[in-house]
This record gives sequence, C-alpha cells and structure tokens, in this order.
Amino acid sequence: MPEITVVRSRDIEVASAVLAQAFADDPVVRWMAPDPRRHRLMFRTLLRYAHGRADGLDLAVRDGQFVGAAVWDPPGHKESATRQMLAMGGFVRSLGSRIGYGAAVEQLFAKARPPGTFWYLAQVGAPAQGLGIGSALLRARLETIEGPAYLESSNVANIPLYERFGFEVTDEISLPHDGPLVWPMYRRG
Repeated sequence: MPEITVVRSRDIEVASAVLAQAFADDPVVRWMAPDPRRHRLMFRTLLRYAHGRADGLDLAVRDGQFVGAAVWDPPGHKESATRQMLAMGGFVRSLGSRIGYGAAVEQLFAKARPPGTFWYLAQVGAPAQGLGIGSALLRARLETIEGPAYLESSNVANIPLYERFGFEVTDEISLPHDGPLVWPMYRRG
C-alpha cells in the first residue's frame, strides 16, 4: 500500500473538496444539507470563517493526491462576532431552508463541550475508508500537541477509530427533527 504523508496546509479549496467527498454519506451532514452539491460550500465556509485557521489544517497525501483532511482548533480558539456574521452568507447558501438545523447543531455541540481548554477536532475525513488515512491524520496531529483534545463523532462507525487514539465517549446528543445521534468524545492530555 502506498505511503500516506500528512502536511500542514492553508489550502481551503482542496480541503473543502476532500471533506465534501468524505462526508457525502455522513448522517449529520446529510440531515443538515441533503443536497450534496452544497457540501463543498458548507465546508469552505467552515474553513474560511470558523475552524482550522492558524496552522490547523492537515492534508493527507498518497501518490501525489490529496486523500484526506483534518481541521483542528487550538485550545481557547474562538471566532469573533464579525467572522461569525461573515459566515452566515455561506451557511444560508449551503443549508438553505435547513439553516435552523445548522444552528441547532452548533447550539447543542457548544453545550456539550467540556469546560477548560482543549484541542478541538472540528472535522476529519477521507473519501476512501479503511486505508489508514484517518489514522494517519489523527496520529500526525496528536503526536505534536500537548493537552486534552475533544471531538464530536457524527458517525457511530468512527468511534472505534477515535478510541484507538485515546478518545472516550462522554455523552450522546440526539439532534432535533428526527435527526441522527452524535457522540462527544474527549481525550485526556
């Protein structure tokens, strides 16, 4: 199997495309934005205005192709009210009439986050599963950081992957409007 390397990047366009492919069948993404043609814009908006800034974007490369992405926020990360307002246009265009679903996700996730500071894994994904891409992305960042880390798993199938890296399920969130379940996970530092 060809080697997977992980590089730090600021290429929002590449990461948005990879994440849109990776999350095409994700239960939460499909619930919020049923039209997959809007997923790339949603991820582009998240990366431009909310997550992964200041050296927080990792891309996995295999055979010269981008095959996965991970988006991290450092401890204490918080976006300004201005950046949040700028993001609204992209979220309205990508979520359409389901903008309230996106707001519900953000509100419920914010309530579930643990107190204190931690590294936050906003997204990690690879269009092809079972090739070690997610593991390579997690290992690359977790080996370089100190302190706790936190994520919300939107797919029960991914929980064992996160557990291999020391994350533990801390709760279960049931999204409204017959939405899917989400599992907050925490890793002690």
